[in-house]
Amino acid sequence: MRRPVLVAALFVVAWMSTSRPAWTQTQVTSGQFETSDGVKLHYLEAGSGPLLVFVPGWTMPAEIWDPQIRHFAATHRVVALDPRGHGRSEKPDHGYYPSRRAQDIGELLEHLGGQPAVVVSWSLGVLETLVYTQEHGTGYVRALVLVDWDLVDDEPEHFTSRFVALQVEREDWTREFVKVIFRNPPSEAYLETITLAALSVPTNATAIMIANIILMGPNDLSSAVDSLDRPALFVYSSLDWAVVAAEEVRQHWPKAKVEIIKETSHALFVDQPERFNQVLGEFIANLAEQ
Repeated sequence: MRRPVLVAALFVVAWMSTSRPAWTQTQVTSGQFETSDGVKLHYLEAGSGPLLVFVPGWTMPAEIWDPQIRHFAATHRVVALDPRGHGRSEKPDHGYYPSRRAQDIGELLEHLGGQPAVVVSWSLGVLETLVYTQEHGTGYVRALVLVDWDLVDDEPEHFTSRFVALQVEREDWTREFVKVIFRNPPSEAYLETITLAALSVPTNATAIMIANIILMGPNDLSSAVDSLDRPALFVYSSLDWAVVAAEEVRQHWPKAKVEIIKETSHALFVDQPERFNQVLGEFIANLAEQ
């Protein structure tokens, strides 16, 4: 059995032991499309209605959005992307720089039919989504939800130790990384599944994405936020750096909606799924009223 298939199977088992009964009734299917540079990307899909698209962070699979997929499928067409190199998407030896991965997001939206989507991006996905809107516009975007990323990073060199560790102690470092991004992981089986998914991303791909943060950026996304012509919600964890980042958004973009979800680590939508879903649901409901 290939590792991506094993990861998918383990994820189902892990969530069956932790998910609410109503969630297990939701039918989640797999889809695929081919990018303009010939890479087949996988995504999960459930429900029908207005389009809601989730983009995970660095090395994380689409399945990490499972609590959101199953919750919002009752009212929306929900899609969660496996970015290139991640999850069940192809793992090419090219295309791991921000502009290309940003273009992948846009090509997914086009593949889904061009209906303007609420795009929810987490961590590195925030950078890539803002690069997409700045370089390609917001024709396919109804609104953005940007989750737990520092919009202005004055010292990207702090990623250097990660770049080194990925090459010399990949598995040990990854296992520790997965542990610390959760404050309230559903189970040990869940942690193992997420760890295997992270480890399935080729080491060179993980390292070059980190190197590109340091060398290519952009590490100041102010201009991308300034140029947004769509509503945006910023959601942050209760980590110290995230609370500071949230306050900076409030200061520099006072019209933006900003939420901090208490008692969470970086994967806040897994730590506190009910609260995250409530915040996202209220934001979407307000869009319908505008």
